[in-house]
Amino acid sequence: MAGNVAFAGNLSFLNLGELMQLLGTNGGTGTLCISSSYASQTGVIYIENGNPIDAANGAKTGIDALYSLFGWIDGQFEFIQEDITRQKVITQSRMEIILDGLRLLDEGQVEILGPAAAEAEAEATVAKSGSIPLIKGPLVDYSYVVDEEGFYDETPGGTLKVLRIGDGAFLGSITALLKSDHVRSATVTAVGNVQLGMLDSQLMTSELASLSIDYRGFVSGLDERLNQATNLAVDIYAGEKKIAELLKGKKILIKQGQDEKRLFRVRSGHAYIARETDAGVVPIARLQEGDYFGHIPFLDLGHEPYSASIFASADLKLSSMDPQELQEEHDKLSSTLKNILTHLSTSISVTTLIACDSYKKVVGVKSK
Repeated sequence: MAGNVAFAGNLSFLNLGELMQLLGTNGGTGTLCISSSYASQTGVIYIENGNPIDAANGAKTGIDALYSLFGWIDGQFEFIQEDITRQKVITQSRMEIILDGLRLLDEGQVEILGPAAAEAEAEATVAKSGSIPLIKGPLVDYSYVVDEEGFYDETPGGTLKVLRIGDGAFLGSITALLKSDHVRSATVTAVGNVQLGMLDSQLMTSELASLSIDYRGFVSGLDERLNQATNLAVDIYAGEKKIAELLKGKKILIKQGQDEKRLFRVRSGHAYIARETDAGVVPIARLQEGDYFGHIPFLDLGHEPYSASIFASADLKLSSMDPQELQEEHDKLSSTLKNILTHLSTSISVTTLIACDSYKKVVGVKSK
């Protein structure tokens, strides 16, 4: 049965990267059609639960087709909500695709389609190689906003800038709602005038308290992944080259790119999440008792199984978990908490990419 047009617009208002973030946040399933008077055929991206699984642009298919569509600066888009039956051929995480697409566009490896190539190229340099990506969030549920606070422009502080966040993004840690002694691991600096909405922490804490211990443990584990990925980026920035030695003596439990549908929880021992890069295997986070890994159907972390491997210690013991049980609890969350977790997973994905890209530079390997 044909689907309905959920929304449509102009690429000059929302570019492809912003569209993919929006659809990812809302978990959309359907077909994103992109047309331009400068192209003879319509570009198509097939999206399932917010993640692109296939694409077509003329003779190009899959990830190559998707990357080529980042050059469509002038045109229209239309998202049609419908069931997708196509096979998943794109396995990269959503944010990885966005960052790589913008990088290829910046490096001139993607053809720009628009009214004035020179002007379009200037506008297209949204994220130059090595710059910090901008993460935006969803529309805000103001029933959770109890106050607003303004932050005004000042000189950026700190020694390493990791992320830039924009409209709809979240600041703070969800673990702070679960533990009273949580300490922030990064500084946030305003660039320009920033208006923040203060969320009702009591309301969200009460909602989290109603969930199972398993789900709350899962949420805490996500926060720890981001914390460790951030620390890794800092270590690499400081010139650390021996990070890969952490994997010595560990065996591969899940291979990057493996079609793994199971979910596990660590009972004892430990494991590492590690990304395979041109510079070698880079460990991202250390998992220990209570942590989860494997297939998480409702969040795209840019980690295992498609974008990272799992290395296990000799004494690792696991429990097999039912992903559907976590899915059912997740589905009951308010839109605000769902959006916070989606933003958290996006931050994990982007921070991981930044850390790995930095590692390539430290060891002297050029990106392809």
